[in-house]
Amino acid sequence: MATLVAKQAPDFTAQAVMPDGSFKEIKLSDYRGKYVILFFYPLDFTFVCPTEIIAFSDKINEFKKRNAEVLGVSIDSHFSHLAWRNTDRKKGGLGKIDYPLVADLDKNISASFDVLADGGIAFRGLFLIDKDGVVQHQLINNLPLGRNIDEAIRMLDALQHHEQHGEVCPANWSQGKDAMKPGPQESQEYFQKHG
Repeated sequence: MATLVAKQAPDFTAQAVMPDGSFKEIKLSDYRGKYVILFFYPLDFTFVCPTEIIAFSDKINEFKKRNAEVLGVSIDSHFSHLAWRNTDRKKGGLGKIDYPLVADLDKNISASFDVLADGGIAFRGLFLIDKDGVVQHQLINNLPLGRNIDEAIRMLDALQHHEQHGEVCPANWSQGKDAMKPGPQESQEYFQKHG
């Protein structure tokens, strides 16, 4: 599995189902100047996937207020994405989703992010991409393991805190907590204060 952290995210052009239900060809590079949470899920009309997709949609305002866009990707077609969106949640569908679902039918996007599993579907990959298109964080889960959307927000907060203040974020850091200035003296001071 490739590590893309600190590298330019592979650009792609693909069809997507937009929040209003329309089809649109999008490019990852269209989102330069914003942060992007790009996540991969195995397949439409499955079991764990809708919990994640809906959870990201439920928190979309948290991402938007941080100047971040969310993009979901699977190897299904944009027609399959639309059919799943148009199916009621009580019947296994998604209902309205407030971010684009990208079609990766030829599996090129999944392959370029190195999340393609042996069976030809994507692992649960998540990539935090900064405003310049550089991957700052990646997380790859096996198929049965759903992600924590609040952790994606925490990582976005940590990146933005570092960019704004030059401080680094220790274990379990969250917005509003003390961060650390990089350097040995500063680390000692942090540990003296926080044990």
